[in-house]
Amino acid sequence: MSYTMPRRTRKPDPALIVIILLLVFLGILVLASVSASFSRAKTGSTLFFLNHQLLFGLLPGLILGIIAYALPLRFLKEKSPLLLLASLAAMGAVFLPVIGGSSGGAARWLFLGPFSFQPAELLKLAFIIYLAAWLDKKSLLGPFAIILGAVGFLLIAQPDIGTLIVLAAIACIMYFSAKTPLWHILALGGTGIAAILLLIKLAPYRLARLQVFLDPSLDPLGSGYQIKQALISIGSGGLFGRGLGLSVQKFGFLPQPMSDSIFAVFSEEAGFIGALFLVVLFLFFALRGYAVASRVEDNFPKLLAIGVVSWISIQAFVNIGALTGILPLTGIPLPFLSYGGSALVCELIGMGLLLNVSKERT
Repeated sequence: MSYTMPRRTRKPDPALIVIILLLVFLGILVLASVSASFSRAKTGSTLFFLNHQLLFGLLPGLILGIIAYALPLRFLKEKSPLLLLASLAAMGAVFLPVIGGSSGGAARWLFLGPFSFQPAELLKLAFIIYLAAWLDKKSLLGPFAIILGAVGFLLIAQPDIGTLIVLAAIACIMYFSAKTPLWHILALGGTGIAAILLLIKLAPYRLARLQVFLDPSLDPLGSGYQIKQALISIGSGGLFGRGLGLSVQKFGFLPQPMSDSIFAVFSEEAGFIGALFLVVLFLFFALRGYAVASRVEDNFPKLLAIGVVSWISIQAFVNIGALTGILPLTGIPLPFLSYGGSALVCELIGMGLLLNVSKERT
């Protein structure tokens, strides 16, 4: 009895396409609802922030995502070192005068004429691509730690500890997916704990945030204010919500309602049912994405898919977990929903790469 290997499909995973389209559509719908009042107050038009997201986030993201979908994965693998170097150079450029910019005490922006960009969003994508290519050939603990440390140094310098935590988690998942020895897990876990303790010691305000996370009543008008208002917002939505556009907490009560806290506003407007639908949608994305990765034979596309799925899933978990009091606040945006063109562009490129990999499944 002869056996023939299954042929690789050349069509993207249809379920994954539906999930991604739902996330993108929901993101635009939620932003339109949350941003209308702020747009009118600042610009006189209810559509300013929505149009900005469509023009500088969705449109270029779709174009670049289609290119990423059509790009040969071998070419991407070969150019991965250049992509990482370019993203690291952009990360360093935020400290330069004229083109670099800061917000809230953190240097995270590049200003190129009328355009602004957050290099950390590009770094996530470039780092995943490079690590997938590197782990396809090697899985040595020492060089892995050096690579992660170099990226971490630039993020700490900004500082952007939230992005560092996300990247470290993605890197560890990809590293362990490359079938590395068990003792590496213990070594990286111990190093990670030591690094967290060191970061807390270097900046005592991080310890204060952790204490407030454990007990928000310690500083209800300071560090505990956002989580307190977020919980009020989520709770006041009830089962079915107040209705889209009818949030009360977004009017001067809840900090960053269009970005970091958008899940709380959405929960207030759409209620428990709407919030549950969004959480389940992210869960389905993770399950389907990992399922696609498991059916790919070659290491590079498999690890690339694992990295992209982990990126979106971890950010969603951290953002929602922080606003529901499960995790400390980190300032991590919610994928596809939070306002920000840089993030949406890179997320859509990542989706193009994931769908590209899904064509390789057996």
